[in-house]
Amino acid sequence: MDLGRQTRVRQAFDSFFETAQPPAGNEVLALFRRTAETVPAYRKFLREHGIEPSAVTTMAGFSRLPLVDKAGYHRRYPLPELCRGGTFAGLDMIAVSSGSSGHPTVWPRALEDELHVARRFEQVLVDAFDAGRRSTLAVVCFPLGTWVGGLFTTACVRHLAAKGCPITVVAPGNNKAEILRVLPELAPHFDQVVLLGYPPFVKDVVDTGLAAGVDWPAYAIKLVLAGEVFSEQWRELVGRRAGIADPVRDIASLYGTADAGVLGTETPLSAGIRRFFAGRPELAREVFGDARLPTLVQYDPASRFFEVHEGTLVLTADGGIPLIRYHIADDGGLLPHAGLLDFCARHGFTPDTRGPELPFVYVFGRSLFTVSFFGANVYPENVTVGLEQPGISDTVTGKFVIEAVEDADRDRRLRVTVETAPGATADAGRIAESVRAQLVLLNSEYAHYVPAERQLPDVVLRPAGDPEYFPVGVKHRYTRRG
Repeated sequence: MDLGRQTRVRQAFDSFFETAQPPAGNEVLALFRRTAETVPAYRKFLREHGIEPSAVTTMAGFSRLPLVDKAGYHRRYPLPELCRGGTFAGLDMIAVSSGSSGHPTVWPRALEDELHVARRFEQVLVDAFDAGRRSTLAVVCFPLGTWVGGLFTTACVRHLAAKGCPITVVAPGNNKAEILRVLPELAPHFDQVVLLGYPPFVKDVVDTGLAAGVDWPAYAIKLVLAGEVFSEQWRELVGRRAGIADPVRDIASLYGTADAGVLGTETPLSAGIRRFFAGRPELAREVFGDARLPTLVQYDPASRFFEVHEGTLVLTADGGIPLIRYHIADDGGLLPHAGLLDFCARHGFTPDTRGPELPFVYVFGRSLFTVSFFGANVYPENVTVGLEQPGISDTVTGKFVIEAVEDADRDRRLRVTVETAPGATADAGRIAESVRAQLVLLNSEYAHYVPAERQLPDVVLRPAGDPEYFPVGVKHRYTRRG
């Protein structure tokens, strides 16, 4: 029996139950020092880079520390050495994420780690949805199992219930029939219902419910979404179909990863600002460096500390595996709270809600050649294997482009545009079946996150050297994002 663990858990709950947030202090340098002292892999990592931890005493010195990533850190050392004391002791839960080859990446955590993330759910459910006062049925629609979304979300929302919020959780996971079976039985007994899941799946639930006669407005629906960037047109459409009167306040996106849980939350303030930029692409380009609209969330630097490296995000966060300057490789950037509000004011927009005075992080999505579909990372390596099968490989060049696109009804589709070999005749249907088979085989997230009826990609054939997708003499990119 680990009595020290009992003490740590009690202290974590005491802090979580406090109404006022504890003072921040310089959490980043303190976390670095603790990690260097207690995590064997990180001590080795610093030693190999010729760094003496005691010499890092300022944020300027911290910002010069080498970045860590999955390939050069997480997969390089034995898993226990990535944890404090070189052991799993005190780590009571494991989450797994798929890699490009289907080889899982393992992320252990402790209950105390969940309480950090539960504060982010509190920011949405209590501060925006008033779940501290209104009886709330939280329906977890993320996949259940070793993947981080379902069980982590269930735990965090239950922690809010333990704090005293009138929240009841039901966790049918990404089983659409079960969701629509339990809702009519339970929803009438609550003031509101919150669906938590990946955007395309939640939309599918709403649309299927409408077709089956579900009276969504009667349930006072709210949505908590994660995993993918969606458009403001999508927010408006789904809000209308679900009977949501105020989609800015009642639909919230989370920015999260398997590595460190929820990193930031969309607030009514950030959603309102994003809506402002949606109709002004020239201003969006000025602020975000691109006319595309990213996810815009607010984050707590004392819990999740961000930096930007060459247009991608770097994270420092505590957890079962402490992460110091971890390159999560998401395209995005940071914006100060006052600076973004001042910019909006100069261009004629003043949000009608103040919101928390926390900085903003914006996220376009995963770089490094992946596309997110129903919350699953789709890797080119998986598609390549599908094109290398007998009877297919001699009809294509091996070049392709993966895209997650919206159709006219704002449903997400996985499109794979394939370059045909000169003089060859390719079979789009056969290629689609082969790619699906390899995605399901090699990518456990794809197999379990994407509904079976959406797993078959749309394959589009283009001739060799097609100027739009396969221009000659240009370095090929295997993914595209709108």
